[in-house]
Amino acid sequence: MTTLAGITPIRDLAIENKRVLIRVDFNVPLEEQQDGRMVITDDARIVEALPTIRHALERNARVVLASHLGRPKNGPDPKLSLEPCAARLAELLGVEVHLPEDCIGEAAKKVIFDLRAGQVCLLENLRFHPEEEKNDETFANKLAELCDVYVDDAFGAVHRAHASVHALPKIMRERGCGFLLEKEIAALGKVITSPDRPFLAILGGAKVSDKIAVLESLLEKVDALIIGGAMANTFLAAQGFDLRASKIEQDKLALARTIIEKARERKVELILPEDVVVANNIHANETIVVSADRIPEGGMALDVGPASVARFSQAIAKAKTIFWNGPMGLFERRPFASGTFAVAEALASSTAFTVIGGGDSAAAAKEAGPHIAEKIRHISTGGGASLELIEGKKLPGIEILRRRDEAPATSA
Repeated sequence: MTTLAGITPIRDLAIENKRVLIRVDFNVPLEEQQDGRMVITDDARIVEALPTIRHALERNARVVLASHLGRPKNGPDPKLSLEPCAARLAELLGVEVHLPEDCIGEAAKKVIFDLRAGQVCLLENLRFHPEEEKNDETFANKLAELCDVYVDDAFGAVHRAHASVHALPKIMRERGCGFLLEKEIAALGKVITSPDRPFLAILGGAKVSDKIAVLESLLEKVDALIIGGAMANTFLAAQGFDLRASKIEQDKLALARTIIEKARERKVELILPEDVVVANNIHANETIVVSADRIPEGGMALDVGPASVARFSQAIAKAKTIFWNGPMGLFERRPFASGTFAVAEALASSTAFTVIGGGDSAAAAKEAGPHIAEKIRHISTGGGASLELIEGKKLPGIEILRRRDEAPATSA
């Protein structure tokens, strides 16, 4: 289910003067400085959480934030502390953000039980406890001791059956979603359940194998499908093109042929690159543009060419609903970024309902310029979660919010 049915938004929860645990996604990129400090290089995920946090503060809730950060291996890791996130959040909110040394136990209780209405606490990294990723009920009960109300606003984590997104809300009677999660479900739900037509999907990235399920699901829904990036190489090779040194999934050639045939049977317009940007290696600065069937010996297709961009742009201009996930080339390297940035530009110029499914395509749209990102109707904060929703999967962190009547009251 990809609607908000049965999920209570935070605006409809009774949170005044209550301890409200908001599951946020502060899994931000960090960079270690020479002095050993960890510095946030992109605070977008913290900024995205601000509307929900501010709403709770304005209603005099005692706000308890919980998040994971990175993948700590053996318990607490100082380099993966949420301290930089607490500092940045304090700057953005203009209030003190308390950070206990742990996310459960006496240290957390002392800080939280001392909170007054309108104050904020950010718990330390949930993944410092392996029980978080094990969806451990005992660990969830320890988190439940810290709050009266549970709010999930971490779309990037809802496809994981982890304790803070599944076991915890399962035992909380008062639970719901924040504004970010509400926005994500509404936007992606529209794409899946009631798209205006023509409906165009654009898929890119490195591997066909990463997107088999979403490809097959979209073939049942879309009117046209653009495939770019390295995954397009496999489709071109499946049609008999010699891609030379380009990245190809040899074991997925048969699957690519099957998808091409399914698209033909369903009358889905399948649009592949006509020309490509070629270089001898990914670090090269010298490139040439050639037809997709004229790649020279030793050449690697690393971006789509201008003729492909023109064809893609025509399809984008005709569409009324567009879903994009995956770059058109190795956009992290400037010589191979033009195709991806051009698609982002075309989406920004479109009058369609445009959704970017997180991940690299979201990063590319933002890198292409703020004037582009602000014109996209919805840029998802969760690449994996958005793809699983598009596939038609029921995500554990979303579904558990619907079953209100089954939850016992917490003793917190």
